[in-house]
Amino acid sequence: MQKLEIITQKIYEIRGHKIMLDFNLAELYETETRILKQAVKRNIERFPEDFMFELTESEIILLVSQSVIPSKSKLGGAKPYAFTEQGVAMLSSVLNNEKAIEINIAIMRSFVSLRKFALTYEEVTKRLTEVEQKFPEIYKVLNYLMDTHQKKTEQKERSKIGFKKK
Repeated sequence: MQKLEIITQKIYEIRGHKIMLDFNLAELYETETRILKQAVKRNIERFPEDFMFELTESEIILLVSQSVIPSKSKLGGAKPYAFTEQGVAMLSSVLNNEKAIEINIAIMRSFVSLRKFALTYEEVTKRLTEVEQKFPEIYKVLNYLMDTHQKKTEQKERSKIGFKKK
């Protein structure tokens, strides 16, 4: 798997922000989470609320239920920090080493890639809405055909019932 793909899989959405969690960043930077957190705490003035925030208990439970965090015990009792794109960029100045700079460049590219995908998706959705409004009959026919295809597939995949000959 490419580095950008690995990083993109570690970007989550919380509180309406695309974020990365401290332990994922520590893994990418090849350092311990506690060392990353210490560096942040020593430079806390560089990390306002829109750069980094601590997860709440309910957000942690949500991430555990979505298998983002294997279990609460993995956190060792500490609440993880969530870093926005700007917070990740600020980390490179706090963790001033070659690896941090290299990884930050890859992370910034991942965030940009996600933003481009989101814009493309919004554009496609907008155009489909326009087509639906201009040609409602065609849109209804397409939906009908897609539904029919889905039903045929479901019928083929279901297990047969009744008497079976060997």
